[in-house]
Amino acid sequence: MNYDILLKFGEITLKGANRAYFENTLLRQVRYRIKPFGSFNVYKSQSTICVEGRDEATDMDKAYEACKKIFGVISMCRAYETEKDIEAIKKKAAELAPALLSGAKTFKADARRADKSFPYTSPEISAEVGYAILTVCPDVKVDVHDPDVVVRVEIRDEKAFISGAREKGAGGMPVTTNGKALLLLSGGIDSPVAGHMICRRGVKLEVIHFESFPYTSERALEKVRELAKLLAGYNGAVCFHTVSVTKIQEALSKNCDEEYFTLLLRRFMMKIAEAVARERECKAIVTGESVGQVASQTIDALNVTNSAVSLPVFRPCIGLDKEEIIQRARQIGTYETSVLPFEDCCTVFTPRHPKTKPVLENVLKEEARIDCEALIKEALETRRQEWIKENGSDD
Repeated sequence: MNYDILLKFGEITLKGANRAYFENTLLRQVRYRIKPFGSFNVYKSQSTICVEGRDEATDMDKAYEACKKIFGVISMCRAYETEKDIEAIKKKAAELAPALLSGAKTFKADARRADKSFPYTSPEISAEVGYAILTVCPDVKVDVHDPDVVVRVEIRDEKAFISGAREKGAGGMPVTTNGKALLLLSGGIDSPVAGHMICRRGVKLEVIHFESFPYTSERALEKVRELAKLLAGYNGAVCFHTVSVTKIQEALSKNCDEEYFTLLLRRFMMKIAEAVARERECKAIVTGESVGQVASQTIDALNVTNSAVSLPVFRPCIGLDKEEIIQRARQIGTYETSVLPFEDCCTVFTPRHPKTKPVLENVLKEEARIDCEALIKEALETRRQEWIKENGSDD
């Protein structure tokens, strides 16, 4: 049976004078994200975005799945149109009831009138619809306090809708409403979760990945591309930057104290990321670091890393333990890819006894043993840029 999709706003409703900006941004996001699945009519109506398929070739099921990942939507449902006439509404409700109440023992009819000129009040509509449902589903009982299913009737300006269970949306704020940031994306579990969390706050992400060929393989790079593709499902098309740090790692290995190696590499990564971020007009850097998870993520080590750049560094996972991060990775669909057994550059030349309480003065002395500016310039010359979409094609 053909249906429409109704998307309910979340935090946007609290935005006061700026609300129209957030609503229109979300509207554009919805149109963009469902465009691959057919021709749609997408419009805003009373704190709701309505998505209608225009022809039989439109794939509403795929559009519905895409809408689950759109930040700014707090809840969503499949809704069925009917005329704004009480008899037509009752007839449609009775027709839909067996499917909407499948497996349920109790239900409640709940009506809302956005159009106050409709000649029946909300309680009257609820009563009429509830009775119509009972005529075709006599074994299902009414429970107004804790029903298994709520059958909703919405009387809007243009038409009426009937819907069953609502599904939780992605929440958060529409992407791009809070600027753009550059995510350091490794092949691990943490950084995709960090990217998802900051993207959920309305930040558009670009991604930078550091490779170390020939110490890391093409398969390792493909794994990270796949993670970027999964993030694109939430972020929209991702601008993906790849930079080689092989020469930097070799220089560190030859010239610097081994226990500082990881810290020095992180500082190089941050400096390179800042250069790319400024070129791409990103206002912050995002990492997947969590306090105390590894030696380079102690408070002392993070201070040493932060001092390498002047842009803000966001760490959404900073207070999460590993189990919490894994749980979030499973929820957003990145975990299975993250645990594929391919190396990344951070596992190359790993020191046996890394510094956990580094002193910045000592780190800078180690850094002074090599030509940092020349190495950064050489690394930036290796940068490759591509656009990655959720469906795998270039933008």
